[in-house]
Amino acid sequence: MTGKVTCDLTITLDGYAAGHHQTEQRPFGDDGGDGWGDKLHAWYGEGREAHPAEFDRMLTAKAFIMGRNMFGPVRGEWDRPWTGWWGDEPPYHGPVFVLTHHPREPQPMAGGTTFHFVTDGIEAAMARAREAAGDGGISVHGGPTTVNQYLAAGLIDEVRLHVAPYTLGGGVRLFDGVPPLNLEHVDSRATASVTHLRYRVLR
Repeated sequence: MTGKVTCDLTITLDGYAAGHHQTEQRPFGDDGGDGWGDKLHAWYGEGREAHPAEFDRMLTAKAFIMGRNMFGPVRGEWDRPWTGWWGDEPPYHGPVFVLTHHPREPQPMAGGTTFHFVTDGIEAAMARAREAAGDGGISVHGGPTTVNQYLAAGLIDEVRLHVAPYTLGGGVRLFDGVPPLNLEHVDSRATASVTHLRYRVLR
């Protein structure tokens, strides 16, 4: 039996998971704050004590998939030694499969994270993640364009959303280009900074 495939994304009330104009200093683009996702991801800065279930769920997967824009702001060929936003020891502690059009050798990091660069599409990345995870779970960790591709392909079992209490009005929106989904509510929890929602995707 294979593990559950989940996606985990913070969005605004109007559905945006990132603003325009991503830079090295602004991983989420113009998100309405003044820096590193400080408005969109304010809840994350409150830490595990404030959001224990959500922190635990995010990093219990055995393999992760992300798009190139989530990995970094470098476009085109890999012409600089970029190793992600997370410093020398990323929080994943396992294999991370990065979707890209440009080949690159795997990038091992401290703490057990290795970034693998996949050039042959979302299904190839999923196959490699399943092989790496065994019976464990897989997290499609973002960004929104990557999550939308996996949702449209019917490859996600559970949607986990963290809704920040403001609107952005522009950027990259979750569910754009995704056919209508039948979702079953699993649980929800609200704090002053975010509402956590979890849905099962019904086939």
